[in-house]
Amino acid sequence: QVQLQESGGGSVQPGGSLRLSCAASGHISDLNFMGWYRQAPGKERELVAGIFSGGVTKYGDSVKDRFTISGDNVDNTVYLQMNSLKPEDTGVYYCNIRSLRPSLYDVWGQGTQVTVSS
Repeated sequence: QVQLQESGGGSVQPGGSLRLSCAASGHISDLNFMGWYRQAPGKERELVAGIFSGGVTKYGDSVKDRFTISGDNVDNTVYLQMNSLKPEDTGVYYCNIRSLRPSLYDVWGQGTQVTVSS
């Protein structure tokens, strides 16, 4: 019953910025982890950034100091502010939310393309 709505993807030049949004709807658990993952051609899907329902954040090593994840647990929405974008940031970005303790669901969005090129 949990669904995700993603927005904010697009094309940008190196050094530019994008802001991704993901809104979850349905029966959301009090304990959850919600974030953004990305997948480039030929690569495994990797965590970009995520936030626990308690506010603790996690970042992939390649995006620290450039990206910021924030969340609104009232509206069950997360935002990924991506600054200083690099070509290697290019990929399909997927929002994900999974419940924790207990693990009841693991839901993925459809993905939004982010392209960084000159």
